[in-house]
Amino acid sequence: MSLPLIELRDIRKVYGGVDAPEVEVLRGVSLSIHPGEFVAIVGSSGSGKSTLMNVLGCLDRPTSGSYHFAGKDVAELDVDELAWLRREAFGFVFQGYHLIPSGSAQENVEMPAIYAGLAADARHARAAALLERLGLASRTGNRPHQLSGGQQQRVSIARALMNGGHIILADEPTGALDSHSGGEVMALLDELAGQGHVIVLITHDREVAARAQRIVEVRDGQVVSDSGRKLALPSEPPAATEHLQADDLRQRLDRGATQRAAWRGELLESLRAAWRTMWINRFRTALTLLGIVIGVASVVVMLAIGEGSKRQVMAQMAAFGSNILYLNGRHATLREAAGIVTLDDVEAIGQLPQVRRAMPVIGGEVDVRYGNNNQPFYVGGNNTHFPQMLNWPVVQGTFFTEADERAGAAVAVIGQKVRDKLLPPGSDPIGQYLLLGNVPFQVVGVLAGKGAISGDQDSDERIVVPYSAAAIRLFAKHDPEYVIIAAADSTRVSDTEAAIDRLLVQRHLGKRDFDLTNNAALIQAEARTQNSLSLMLGAIAAISLLVGGIGVMNIMLMTVRERTREIGIRMATGARQRDILRQFLSEAVMLSMVGGLSGIALALLIGAGLVLADVAVAFALSAILGAFACAVVTGVVFGFMPARQAARLDPVKALTSE
Repeated sequence: MSLPLIELRDIRKVYGGVDAPEVEVLRGVSLSIHPGEFVAIVGSSGSGKSTLMNVLGCLDRPTSGSYHFAGKDVAELDVDELAWLRREAFGFVFQGYHLIPSGSAQENVEMPAIYAGLAADARHARAAALLERLGLASRTGNRPHQLSGGQQQRVSIARALMNGGHIILADEPTGALDSHSGGEVMALLDELAGQGHVIVLITHDREVAARAQRIVEVRDGQVVSDSGRKLALPSEPPAATEHLQADDLRQRLDRGATQRAAWRGELLESLRAAWRTMWINRFRTALTLLGIVIGVASVVVMLAIGEGSKRQVMAQMAAFGSNILYLNGRHATLREAAGIVTLDDVEAIGQLPQVRRAMPVIGGEVDVRYGNNNQPFYVGGNNTHFPQMLNWPVVQGTFFTEADERAGAAVAVIGQKVRDKLLPPGSDPIGQYLLLGNVPFQVVGVLAGKGAISGDQDSDERIVVPYSAAAIRLFAKHDPEYVIIAAADSTRVSDTEAAIDRLLVQRHLGKRDFDLTNNAALIQAEARTQNSLSLMLGAIAAISLLVGGIGVMNIMLMTVRERTREIGIRMATGARQRDILRQFLSEAVMLSMVGGLSGIALALLIGAGLVLADVAVAFALSAILGAFACAVVTGVVFGFMPARQAARLDPVKALTSE
């Protein structure tokens, strides 16, 4: 006699214990099933026949005793090997059909092949062929609630045959059907038995059991009778059973349990299933996504506002010259007079390779009069480098020339606030004469508006005249009040400062009776302040993203609870723990990805509105990608615990859950 496919020896199954009373459901069951048999296990409700089927199908482990499948001890198999058996060797047909409600008939049939790693084209073709064979060719796209009971049971039979269905375990397959549909299902099982499939039929109906070749009666968890084989097996088994010999099946188990399916195909199917579930529950999905959408949009918009403000301030600061240094005399010691920076010093500084230009400045507050309007303004004597050094162009008229400088010409370039405060509205200032003190100066140009670097003084309230004219006509002094120096390289202002320091110490006979300051430090301090502000805004916005992540975890925990039976169905059709983990983790990530993309779209819309409202915003690709990545990570982190909980469910408890 050939080696049995299934051999049970003294199988016992006890439930309860610890805090609950023990209940022994199976009490020393011994049973052998060979290739080609059609076995009916008969018993009344509570006799233990369904528990026996769960043990046979590797959905449950016995408390004691031995179960050898194809000569291999099932107790030695790990969870992946047990999943391989359920996927490749067994096919389950349940009384309650156990179809996934969200999937079509074809998708339900294809499920075992997905976990087996069958290519999509081959999978689709085989599922369609099975459904056509069972008379459901026109129902492939219908969901379970759109099918009758008999049609649903035929879908479950097609699913059992998807990977070959070498051993069909049918638990009360006609129990929920009318007599006509039940007769059709039994005819299908008869046909499958005739083709060589091993059929194990669990039933309480003896008329149904009479269709089998062998009847095993179970009562109170024990086998009380076994008719043995009513018919001798043919010497030449049907073609379908040739690959069901125990030795061959054991070798396939050894090879197949360690093989990995095509992860890309499985991941794609997980994402498709996740999207389908989200779409079916789209209202709840939308509410769940709201937290992620608000979180991502908040992060992106807050960072954009922070970056926009930073760029605006930096641009304003840069307008005053990020490569500019200021030089003026000071007291070397308390007993000595303040140092004097001379025009010769300015000329020497201008010769340094680290210096682009040097401009002496002499100035002060002067009463300026036009007609009967008299107001004090700052008047500075500068050379022709003024517009280039301070990035301060003339927007009306021209700047004075080198010839004006050499001649000490009484010409002036005025700031916009000077024009607005002194001259009548709408009048042309070019060619007009202003009295600076008691000296008339002709206006030749108007400077561009620049605003104030601080609240102390508005830079547009100034008048620029040639240095020579200021020294001779207004202030009666030769040496500059201070010197503005432009570094050749704005990234090496410190090196320029050091070179000037060495030169002046040498020229001033070792005395450091001067001060050197620069705008770069001020700009860097402002940039640090803006960065801190942006970080704070981003952190505040990230809290809403965290809240959204908690919402994802909450909805996933609810989803696991609602879909516990679906998890059991997937496990019964061969899903490994990692398959279940991937399925639910994919749903969490899909939720976060959709929420992240929606949040980015919302952020861009809000940004467009802010731009129209003249609010400074600057969207950075790194910030957008970072917020999206955080949303995905949030989905992974907060979705992992529910997914792991789903993967660790007991198959039998999951299948019997309500």
